[in-house]
Amino acid sequence: MLEIERLSVNYGAIQAVRDLSLHVDEGEIVTLIGANGAGKTTTLRAVSRMLRPVAGSLRFGGRDITRIPADEAVKIGIAQSPEGRQVLARQSVQDNLELGAYTRNDGAGVRQDIERMYGRFPRLGERRSQLAGTLSGGEQQMLAIARALMSRPKLLLLDEPSLGLAPIIVREIFDIIRELNEQGTTILLVEQNAKLAMQASHRTYVLEAGQLTFSGPSAELINDERVLHAYLGG
Repeated sequence: MLEIERLSVNYGAIQAVRDLSLHVDEGEIVTLIGANGAGKTTTLRAVSRMLRPVAGSLRFGGRDITRIPADEAVKIGIAQSPEGRQVLARQSVQDNLELGAYTRNDGAGVRQDIERMYGRFPRLGERRSQLAGTLSGGEQQMLAIARALMSRPKLLLLDEPSLGLAPIIVREIFDIIRELNEQGTTILLVEQNAKLAMQASHRTYVLEAGQLTFSGPSAELINDERVLHAYLGG
């Protein structure tokens, strides 16, 4: 579904990602792990077309998307739930969900999908008129995921979904991620909790200082000492 070939991305004068190649097959959960500053979020932002690569290529469903604008990426089936959730704090839950469908013009379908989100995330349904900024951290994360799903993505990009959440809520969020995948959503996941991410995913890529160091089936890497070294710089 997604092919990244020799991708390089800069933040100003800093090269955040260097010569990165990876792929995501339809139906997979693939996780990117690594220490802070490894280039994980930069990679997601390049895929969602929020950042422009300086070299390399991105292909989605066989189509070259390296230079398309971000709104076109959403239209063809890529949606991102960003790090830090970034819900519209002064807008209602309902408004945030409607925003997630901004590229769509099927009003009836959008309304049906909003009700479907309330069914999937009952706490959002109970708070549909509540300002998003007054939700708990876990509820805001559910809203960020639901908002991304409103565009009916083929590929869902999740950036640090457990960030700042209590352990019991983290488990609930990862149960939701597994359910989404079982129901057909392909997921590219960035997650600081390496063990949790590898338990939930099919394959893992490990990044260090913007470069891919190794990859493989998550079940094989979960006890690999190289993962620990990637986080500690050992």
